[in-house]
Amino acid sequence: MPQTPPLTGQLNCSGYNKNLYQTKEEGYPGLFYHDNNLVSGSLEALIHHLVPTVDYYPDRTYIFTFLLSSRLFMHPYELMSKVCHLCMEQQRLGDPQADKVRATVASGKITPKILQLLTEWTETFPYDFRDERMMRSLKELTHRLASGEEVYRKAVGQLSQGLIRRLTVQSQYEEALVKINATAAERLAALKSKPQASIQRDMLSICSDPFTVAQQLTHIELERLSYIGPEEFVQAFVQKDPLDNDKSCYSDRKKASNLEAYVEWFNRLSYLVATEICMPVKKKHRARVIEFFIDVARECFNIGNFNSLMAIISGMNMSPVSRLKKTWSKVKTAKFDILEVSLNFKPRDSESRSRLRRIVIPFFSLLIKDIYFLNEGCASRLPDGHINFEKFWELAKQVSEFMTWKKVECPFEKDRKILQYLLTAPAFTEDALYLASYESEGPENNMEKDRWKSLRSTLLSRV
Repeated sequence: MPQTPPLTGQLNCSGYNKNLYQTKEEGYPGLFYHDNNLVSGSLEALIHHLVPTVDYYPDRTYIFTFLLSSRLFMHPYELMSKVCHLCMEQQRLGDPQADKVRATVASGKITPKILQLLTEWTETFPYDFRDERMMRSLKELTHRLASGEEVYRKAVGQLSQGLIRRLTVQSQYEEALVKINATAAERLAALKSKPQASIQRDMLSICSDPFTVAQQLTHIELERLSYIGPEEFVQAFVQKDPLDNDKSCYSDRKKASNLEAYVEWFNRLSYLVATEICMPVKKKHRARVIEFFIDVARECFNIGNFNSLMAIISGMNMSPVSRLKKTWSKVKTAKFDILEVSLNFKPRDSESRSRLRRIVIPFFSLLIKDIYFLNEGCASRLPDGHINFEKFWELAKQVSEFMTWKKVECPFEKDRKILQYLLTAPAFTEDALYLASYESEGPENNMEKDRWKSLRSTLLSRV
């Protein structure tokens, strides 16, 4: 599971470190175990199980699992409010009449743990804190925590700075995506307005080395993966909790759209590949483009970039491409064997294998489907109204694997020219692809002829 380095290096408290991984001996009523594994519990009991006490700190796998899945039952800001209230109760910060000696001792034991929990939350689920209500609760609690010793003030400062940095990076990424998409739209519009005058450059004129293109695709994949928050997998499937009387819209739980942006990238790459194949006038050139992308797909497989691999195959399987029979007849037969995914593929050499073995970029649609069917196939609540925590252990397991994959740094050098082309080169719509396909190889039956006429008339009417 995702781990956060403990704060014990900054906060020298013997009680904190000793109890970090201990299990709560007298659990809050409402938690049920099987073979020492938590399997179900009431929502209130699970919230109490998240909050540290003087003698207890929740296991990190539990923290990740509950913070991930709790948003199916309540808004993150609601959970934060409850957690802050319970933390203040534990520390007795809200009672100015408390015995000063006892309060000081308790504070010295509980404050580092509360800070650790907040650090885990802000580092693993930073997008939750785009909600002003979350930030308000966080500021209120950390203000109280920082009013103690200097070491706590420093820890609170580091927590706040780290959160602000992560949120700023996310905002900058979103702004960059907007600019990239606007540039791509402008280039496509320019090509449509002056198809003859505009000289369309193709991928082969930018780079003819499949391995280099596969490397740059891996850069894009890993960058976009890195911004996807674990909660986005859960929030993509949020449905109304039958025991929740809140009638408000659930869309305000969504604080980032990185998952959607990644799916859009897959679709863009598929349509770009199809565009590159359908654009050339000569079938010999089109066949060469197909062979090139087969080689790129093979290199993506060797690297471990399965998402780009499947996007390329998807582009070549599109109907406007697959119908080009004369073009496919020119493709070298040996190239087809490369499309048969085989574990016998090996990276280029031992040095390359050592560098690349940590890269795993999964076929994202398959990952989403696995999580979707897990969510749909298992009830989130049991007949007695308790939370089915066995389901969420499994959900967290799948999402945590993704968290490991996305942290890998790309070992390749960036080529700005290739990256710019991949991200902004015109990618045709399905209708435009069909039109280009029919112009390359004429319609073969009445249905294709009717569609071609319809597409041409539509295009002329727009002009």
